[in-house]
Amino acid sequence: MDVESVPGVPSWLPGHLRDGGIEELYPPQAEAVEAGVTEGESVVASVPTASGKTLISELAMLSSVEQGGKALYIVPLRALASEKHREFEQYEEYGVSVGVSTGNYESSGEWLASSDIVVATSEKVDSLVRNDAPWISELSCVVADEVHLVDDSNRGPTLEVTLAKLRRHNPNVQTVALSATVGNAEEVAEWLDAALVDSQWRPIDLRTGVHYGQALHFDDGSRSELPVDSGEKPTAAIVRDTLAEGGSTLVFVNSRRNAEGAAKRLASVTDEQLTEDERDRLATVASEIRETSDTETNAELARAVERGAAFHHAGLSREGRTLVEDAFRDRSIKVVAATPTLAAGVNTPSRRVVVRDWRRYDGSIGGMAPLSVLEIHQMFGRAGRPGRDPYGEALLLANSHDELDELFEKYVWADPEPVRSKLAAEPALRTHVLATVASGVARSREGLLAFLDQTLYATQTSDSDQLEGVTDDCIDYLVANDFLESERGRETRTLEATSLGHTVSRLYLDPMSAAEIVDGLRGASDPTPLGLYQLVCRTPDMYELYLRSGDEEEYTMVAYERETEFLGAMPSEFEEARFEEWLSALKTARLLEDWAEEADEDRITDRYGVGPGDIRGKVDTAEWLLGATERLAGELDLEIAPAIHTARKRVEHGVGEDLIDLTNVRHVGRKRARRLYDADIETRTDLREADKSAVLGALRGRTKTAERILEQAGHTDPSMANVTASERTRPDTGTNAQATNDDQSQLGDF
Repeated sequence: MDVESVPGVPSWLPGHLRDGGIEELYPPQAEAVEAGVTEGESVVASVPTASGKTLISELAMLSSVEQGGKALYIVPLRALASEKHREFEQYEEYGVSVGVSTGNYESSGEWLASSDIVVATSEKVDSLVRNDAPWISELSCVVADEVHLVDDSNRGPTLEVTLAKLRRHNPNVQTVALSATVGNAEEVAEWLDAALVDSQWRPIDLRTGVHYGQALHFDDGSRSELPVDSGEKPTAAIVRDTLAEGGSTLVFVNSRRNAEGAAKRLASVTDEQLTEDERDRLATVASEIRETSDTETNAELARAVERGAAFHHAGLSREGRTLVEDAFRDRSIKVVAATPTLAAGVNTPSRRVVVRDWRRYDGSIGGMAPLSVLEIHQMFGRAGRPGRDPYGEALLLANSHDELDELFEKYVWADPEPVRSKLAAEPALRTHVLATVASGVARSREGLLAFLDQTLYATQTSDSDQLEGVTDDCIDYLVANDFLESERGRETRTLEATSLGHTVSRLYLDPMSAAEIVDGLRGASDPTPLGLYQLVCRTPDMYELYLRSGDEEEYTMVAYERETEFLGAMPSEFEEARFEEWLSALKTARLLEDWAEEADEDRITDRYGVGPGDIRGKVDTAEWLLGATERLAGELDLEIAPAIHTARKRVEHGVGEDLIDLTNVRHVGRKRARRLYDADIETRTDLREADKSAVLGALRGRTKTAERILEQAGHTDPSMANVTASERTRPDTGTNAQATNDDQSQLGDF
C-alpha cells in the first residue's frame, strides 16, 4: 500500500514518511490500515520485532489527533517511555505536541492536558486515573505497547485493569495493542473488541537456530560452518565471526555477574578488530560512563567499553545503561552481554543474538528453571534491523547432540505460550479493588464484579468463583483496615472509600503497605531516620535486599542495639520467617542510612553487594514511600510530619540534615553541597550572596557549573567572567566529610 493511499491521516504525513525513506507500507501495516486503524477501529497487532509495529501505532494516534482527539501511548518501562517520547517528537514540527510522564504518582498530570500525544508507563496511567486527571476523559486513542506483559505477575494486573478502566471511562476509545510474542492473540483481541493483525512477515530474514560443535544448525534445516578453536568458548567464536562480517552481537546471560564476566572476556575479541577512529569514539563513551558513577562496577564497564564490549543490567545507573544502548545502536560497541531485561522493548538491534543461558535461578523452586518460549522469542527479536543488517540470526548454544534436539523442540520450533491474566490473586487485586471503589468506578460488590467482568481474566475463564472469592477477601481486608466502609443489604453490599482509603489510593500505595505504615506511625513520638527507613522498607512496595552469608548474625546485633528506634514491635527470633524478613528490611534501611550520611557510593556498593542502579532504585522508592508516610501522618493528625520530611529530603539527596537547604538548589548534589558548606557557604541565602571566587574555588574551578548554580540560587550576577577561584580551602571535618574526588557525577549530584 502506497503511503498516499492511507485514509484518515494528516495531509503532511505521506510527505514526511517519504522524506524518511518510506514509500510503501509493510504488509502488516497495510493490513492494519485495511482493518481500520486510521479510522478509529481497535486493532491488536501481533507482528515480529522490526516489522513496523510503532508506525501502526503512529498512524492510529496521528489520525485520531487529526480528528481533534487525544492519544495515549502506554509502555512498560520508564526507559522505553523516554525512547518513544524522543521518537514521537519528530511530529512537533507539524504542530503535534508530545508529552511524557513517568514519575510522581500523586499527581493528576494537569500539564499534559495540552499534549496531543502522551507517553506514560502503565503504573503512571493507573495513578492518573486514581487522581482524576481530567484529560483522561478526552482520550480517543490508547496504544498498549508490549501488551503480552499482562502475563507478568507483578506488572500485568496493572496494565490489565488500567486498560479496562480507560475503556470504561471512554466507551468509544480506540485501543491499539502491540506485541511480537502473543501466543493467543485472538483471545487478547476478543477482550479488547479489536480486529486482529497476526503476521509473521519481516522486512529482512531472521534465521533462528542452535550452535553445536563446529556449526550453526538453523530452523530451515540448513547448516553453516562456524568453527570454535581449541580452548575457545562458542560465544567468542560467534562474536569473532560476526565481527568479520561487520556485524554486532547481543549475548543474553542469566545473571549480572555472568554479564560482567562475559563482557570482560569478549572485550579481548572485539579489541583486536577496532580501528583508531572507533577507539577514539569508545574512549569518549568510556569517559562519559566514568562520569555517571565512581563505583568499581562503572570502572569495569568503562574498561570493557574502551575495548569495544559492554555489559548491561539493572545494577547500572540509568545514565550508564543509556550510554551503552546508544553506543551499541551506532555500532561503536560491538558486543553487549546483557541480562534478559534488555529484551523488554528497548531498541537495541544487532546482527546476531546469542542466548547463552536459557536457564536462570528461580527462588520459588530453589534452583535453575528454563526460560519461557515467550522470553526466548523476545530475545530472538533483537536480531536484525532493516537498513542496518542484511539478515538477523538468533542462536542458542548446545553442549550435546541431545541438547541440540531439545533446544529445537523447546524453543526454536515452539510457539510462545498464551498470555494468561494474573489478576485473580490477592496481592495483585488488593490495590485495584481499593482504587476502583475510591475512583467511583464501582460503589458496590456487585458493581465491582461487573467491572472486573471487563478484564482479560473474565475473557479467559467461565468460572467466576475464584475471582469472586479473592475479591471478597480483598474487600474484607480493606474494611478491617479502615480503607473501605461496607453495608450489607438484602441484595447488594455497598462499598465506599474512607478518607484514609482515598488518600492511600491517590498515593498509589499497596493497601498492605499503607496498613504497615499506619500501624508503625501510631504511637511514634520522635522517629529517627533509621526507624522511618526500616518502616517503609518492610512494606510490600519496597524490594528488600537479600541476606547474604553472615548477614543474619550482623543485623540481629544491629536490631537489638537499635531496637528502640523501630516503629512497631520487632518479631521474635523464634518467628523465623518474619524475623528474617524484618532483618532484610533493616539491611535495606541501613543502606539508605549510609546514603543519607554521605557514605561514598563505592563503599555502599561494596558493603551491600549492589550496583549504582540498585542504590538509585532504593533511593527513589524510599523517597516516594516516605512522601506517602508524611501524607498519612497528616491524615492521622500525628505531629511527626517534620521528622518524616527531614528523613525524606536526606534520603532524596543523600546528605546530612545540614546540607538539605543547599541541595534544594538545582545542580547542587551531595558532594558539591559538602564542598560549599566546608567553604562556609551553608545555605541557599549564603550561596545567593556568596563571593563568587569562593564558590568557584569550592566547585574546583568549574566555571559553567558555578554559573548554573548561582543562577538557580538567584544570584544577581552569576557570570564567572574574570573570576579567579579562591585557593582558600577548609579541611574536611566531621563524620560526614568525604574524599575530595572531583567527579561530580555520583548519584544525587545532578
